Amino acid sequence: FCILTVEHFTLCSTRNPTSMVRLRISSNIAVVFLMIQSGFLLFMYIRHSSFMPQSEEKPSRVHILILSSWRSGSSFVGQLFSQHPDVFYLMEPAWHVWVTMYQNSAKVLHMAVRDLVRSVFKCDMSVFDAYMPWKRNLSDLFQWAVSRALCSAPACDSFRRTDITNEMACKTLCGKYPFSKVGEACRSYSHIVVKEVRFFDLTVLYPLLTDPSLNLKIIHLVRDPRAVAKSREQSVKALARDNGIVLSTNGTKVEDSKYRVMQEICRSHVQIYETATQKPPRFLKDRYLMIRFEDLVRDPLSEIREMYKFADLRLTPKLESWIYNITHGQGPGKKKEAFKITSRDAVNVSQAWRNILSFQKIKKVQEVCRGAINMLGYQPVDSEKEQKDLSLDLVLPRRRKQFSWSSFNPKN
Repeated sequence: FCILTVEHFTLCSTRNPTSMVRLRISSNIAVVFLMIQSGFLLFMYIRHSSFMPQSEEKPSRVHILILSSWRSGSSFVGQLFSQHPDVFYLMEPAWHVWVTMYQNSAKVLHMAVRDLVRSVFKCDMSVFDAYMPWKRNLSDLFQWAVSRALCSAPACDSFRRTDITNEMACKTLCGKYPFSKVGEACRSYSHIVVKEVRFFDLTVLYPLLTDPSLNLKIIHLVRDPRAVAKSREQSVKALARDNGIVLSTNGTKVEDSKYRVMQEICRSHVQIYETATQKPPRFLKDRYLMIRFEDLVRDPLSEIREMYKFADLRLTPKLESWIYNITHGQGPGKKKEAFKITSRDAVNVSQAWRNILSFQKIKKVQEVCRGAINMLGYQPVDSEKEQKDLSLDLVLPRRRKQFSWSSFNPKN
């Protein structure tokens, strides 16, 4: 009975003086035992908490960041998600950051862009107060009308969630709805997807990937740099301000005739891909997917199913029919359609650079983007003859099994 508590030891020792020393020793042993027991229980609790299944800790919403660069097919991929009835989608919300703070460099603006994207993922649209304090209507948001979620209830009553929406019709019918509808709509969806072209370093996104309130996955879209260069020539003036931010010109617009912006874009793709696949941190496991635009247009449904599976979405028959129609149109698309999603022959679009760019330009792009071309699986051309020979496939087979997650660094 005396060994129940330390206090009882003292009591027993006073009742039996001949055993005082023995009881005091027993008291010390009991204290040590209790400390060991408490420490063991604490250890088991921490160990159990650390190994709880991730599914129990994830938030209910899925957050997808489509990470790409200008003129890489990202608007097309964005629409593949935007038209899904379970998705709230925004196209390049960080445009507002760059327009407001255009005298800064892309590197300096990384944190502001990241914080804005984090707020969008959390449906906190008050983040836009700093960039457009007047925000009265949906139409104040950059490229709002390409978001089906902002053209249907609860943002706008003109379309149903299951409708395939049209940008022009949406602009006509929904532009005057209040800006507060953006956050309201966002909170009503299970999947929030943001397409962004203003990240040049994957490590900048680590705070989002480790944020327990987000369930973030990254789709990294790349495209043959030569095709990107050809497409950028259709949008020289529209890209001039962004070029200046990339090259840190303190607000001066740049047309990039020497492909310096292309070099930075290619460098960023290499950095992102290497960071995600060569001994990445533990928290990137199963949260990064690289997609090549050329694979997407050659086998749209297969690649889209892979992206949807990655994002925990299901391909509906209506979406499948729409995807077929927009990838099997006529011709490569007109210059005035450079920033629009229209029905085109997608494979023709992906190969158009081979007939349009001069071989001298191609050699220059291959020189400044050598690392990206090799790493992402594209074949350089050594002559104009190879360039024009469309029977020569310049898109190498994708090495899907080249990386195993068992190789990641467990210390990170």
